[in-house]
Amino acid sequence: MSDTVSNVVFGTDGWRAIIGEGFTADNLVRVADAAARVFKEDACAAGRSLDAPGVLYVGHDCRQDAHAYAELAAEVAASHGFDVKLTEAYCPTPTLCWSVAQDDEAVGGIILTSSHNPAEYLGVKLRMADGGASSKAFTDRVEAVLAETPQPTDARGTYETVDLMTPYLQTLKNRVDAEAIKGAGLRVVIDPLYGAGRIYLAGLLTDLGVEVVEIHNAEDPTFDGLHPEPIQPWIDGCLAKVPEIGFDAGFINDGDADRIGAVDEHGNFVNPHRIITLVTEHLAQDKGMTGRVVSTLTASALLKRLCDKLGLEFTATPVGFKWIYGEMQKGDVLLGGEESGGIGIPGHVMERDGLLMALLLCEMMAERGKSLGELVADMQNDLGVMEFERRGLSITEEQMDRFKNQVLKEYAPESVAGKDVVEVDRRDGVKVVFGDDSWLMMRPSGTEPLVRIYAEAPTKGEVNALLEAAAAVVTA
Repeated sequence: MSDTVSNVVFGTDGWRAIIGEGFTADNLVRVADAAARVFKEDACAAGRSLDAPGVLYVGHDCRQDAHAYAELAAEVAASHGFDVKLTEAYCPTPTLCWSVAQDDEAVGGIILTSSHNPAEYLGVKLRMADGGASSKAFTDRVEAVLAETPQPTDARGTYETVDLMTPYLQTLKNRVDAEAIKGAGLRVVIDPLYGAGRIYLAGLLTDLGVEVVEIHNAEDPTFDGLHPEPIQPWIDGCLAKVPEIGFDAGFINDGDADRIGAVDEHGNFVNPHRIITLVTEHLAQDKGMTGRVVSTLTASALLKRLCDKLGLEFTATPVGFKWIYGEMQKGDVLLGGEESGGIGIPGHVMERDGLLMALLLCEMMAERGKSLGELVADMQNDLGVMEFERRGLSITEEQMDRFKNQVLKEYAPESVAGKDVVEVDRRDGVKVVFGDDSWLMMRPSGTEPLVRIYAEAPTKGEVNALLEAAAAVVTA
């Protein structure tokens, strides 16, 4: 095996590795080849021709040499007979997903991105014909092909370069009330964190009459040392900029722009829990839309309260957007979202879309004539105040064995931090729910000796007390 070839393993949403180490041209060729083979197997099983199995889309984000790597992946995929369409420029992941879903001849997509990982990483996500994420069963088959083909293929084909951004941005415009936004005099800060949303979201909002200041938007594959993840400390620049210039809100996207974070006019972080709740309220009350609301077990109690108030069915899944996507496939879903900021509307595409969420928040602000902070305050007056925090605890293998074999199976306290337990849920880790809708959750990582602990409660002090109690259980 050549020194540029190494073991490739797909995680929850794709394969990621450090450029020049695990992410090499040889490894990419192997991944693109294996993925194309599996796509072709399914296409032929569905009745497509062996010589012309359909269309495959290839996209990429803003990372070092991403377009050149995407060209290589496109050539390899094309060698299997696919009509390969490669984006002419960097694009958000939801752009590729929407493009695939709109094309009846498309069997799937390959996008080169490492999402929220630091700049030295690059990776591959695979998307299915409806634009949704590949299942574990699909990536297991890709890994099986990789195991059988340790050396990269020399086969190459030709591809077509296409403009994916123009039609995608137009459909985003069509999903909101452009006139309402244009007449509202909104002023927002956009922070793409040097990722694939840069220029695109700011340009879209400018076209809609919004005054925009965009930060961290240079073509810089080092990301100036920032991690493109919409959490602190990476969002501190946006938290400071919005109140500094007196704007109404700030919107932050991750590296491939499928996630969103927000900042109100006072410089307060508006976490994804609150964004999901606001967008759900806007879709249901302002736009008259209906359907199930799907989120993970780490969803805010406020979202459940809102659904109860509006008569919307609420469905909770294990953590990970793949579970939300599974519910979307069943139908009758208005919106699906997770606490990491990935929110999707299946009527648009079966995937998260951070750009669309920013537009919907602008539309809500415009139609209600309120700043983002005022919208949050109204929501809290109506539904109550809940604070949230997540922490990661690195533990020893011995502690992890005890956690998995004892805590996950047996943890069932009568009370925690002075709160009485009313429910214990073991669908994903262990979640403890209290009488005031507060909750605590502990989940082990599947890839490293790490346990994530989550808590939501009416005050930050109560959240901290719950997390400290959880930490004591995990590290005992």
